[in-house]
Amino acid sequence: MTIPNQTPVVRPPLPEYRPRYDLSGITCSAQQLTGATALVPTWLEDAVFYQVFPERFCNADPSNDPPGTLPWGGTPTRENFFGGDLQGITAHLDHIAAVGANTLYLTPVFTAGTNHRYDGEDYFAIDPALGGDSAFDELVEAVHARGMRLVLDGVFNHCGWHHPYFEDVVAHGAQSAYVNWFLVEDFPVSTRPSPNYETCSGCEYLPKWNVHNPQVRQHHLDVVLYWLERGIDGWRLDVPYYVHDGFWRRMRRTVKERYPEACLIGEEWGRPTRWLHGDMFDGTMNYGVRDLALAFAASRRADAGQTARQILDLQEAIPPHSRSAMMNLLGSHDTARLLQECGGSVGAVCQALALLIAFPGAPMIYYGDEIGLTGENDPGCRACMPWDETRWDRDLLEATRSFVAVRQESSSLGRGPIEVVLAVGDVLILRSRGEGSSTLTLINRGSGATCVPAELVCHAGRDLVNLVDGRRAQTVQEDRDGWLSLPGYSVRMIEENR
Repeated sequence: MTIPNQTPVVRPPLPEYRPRYDLSGITCSAQQLTGATALVPTWLEDAVFYQVFPERFCNADPSNDPPGTLPWGGTPTRENFFGGDLQGITAHLDHIAAVGANTLYLTPVFTAGTNHRYDGEDYFAIDPALGGDSAFDELVEAVHARGMRLVLDGVFNHCGWHHPYFEDVVAHGAQSAYVNWFLVEDFPVSTRPSPNYETCSGCEYLPKWNVHNPQVRQHHLDVVLYWLERGIDGWRLDVPYYVHDGFWRRMRRTVKERYPEACLIGEEWGRPTRWLHGDMFDGTMNYGVRDLALAFAASRRADAGQTARQILDLQEAIPPHSRSAMMNLLGSHDTARLLQECGGSVGAVCQALALLIAFPGAPMIYYGDEIGLTGENDPGCRACMPWDETRWDRDLLEATRSFVAVRQESSSLGRGPIEVVLAVGDVLILRSRGEGSSTLTLINRGSGATCVPAELVCHAGRDLVNLVDGRRAQTVQEDRDGWLSLPGYSVRMIEENR
């Protein structure tokens, strides 16, 4: 993506940044992060996240559409706008609640120049194209009125080219009051042949903050506290691996001393352990669950035995105190759509969902996956949510609701440690243990029925989910020889009462 209009915007002289909060005494010492600062919010134990890319969820107020907004439902690109806004999210909270989610996670909502808004220009203002601050306040009130929670996306590694502080550096070079807020190698600032300033992943329109600068740290922590004060319930932190750990330790202490029940969840694509020692994040985005679930249910690169080993290895990589705070997902704004990955097979999606729901942590549904949106990775995965329900995959929606409902009702699914009962070929049986009960998850991804020893299943249990190829099925009884038949393409969850 190129930078639109690289000429600095003419603005009045900028005053020096004035701190909003007294952060004296806040240090990055890991040893000082004890007691309340190390706690994981208790509400995460029951959280089910629903992620929304605000520009593509619903355009409820065309009066705030940016110039060039296209009719709803067109082909997404990395540059175009369809006018989604916060009013549209507020208008459809009932749908989100009906899916079973109780925690809304929004990708960036602050003033920016792109449809994704990871190029922030004012971290203290909601983008007018999303409805501005008034729409945000209405959303917060509506979310909390339903007993739901709201988590925002915090982008503290980089901002946008048109952030006024970076524009000031572009305009005034070494004389800018903000020259040390960024990492500029030489002057004048230039993007050709390559940027002479540090960026996020080489993107010239995303200059990197100098978080080693105490003024920058103050700005960022002011942002974090300001929006918590405005009513949000936590933060998802973008690309934390590009920012030094000391900053995240400062953030945790700053937040937890004032808002101990606010969540801090970092983006992570690999092993999450480094973030979960109680000094940085409560949990992380758990792309590891996505990787193993899709390798088993979608691409079938891994058989049941390999998948079982991956499940146990990933579980071991997450300290017990952080397991409830893991944001487990099968898709996001940075991946191909779930149904796309599963080749259009609702049955395969259900097998992946079963693994998602069983794994310890808080499951996350990416908007539209519940009704069968398809698309490759960015920009294809960021299409407009269709609100014509005749276009929805009703089997998939019903299945998604069923999985989320049993996750909410069960005292073991996603809450206790997971054990492998059987893992052979296409058949995987897992046990989730909780206080007073346990739940079996039985998956047969093969096309034909398979028999397993009936003694593996508790006779006093009850079916929570029973699906064959994504549709409800009748309970299969054990036969006379002590074997239980698992139909092909089946998923079954049984709550055991031992």
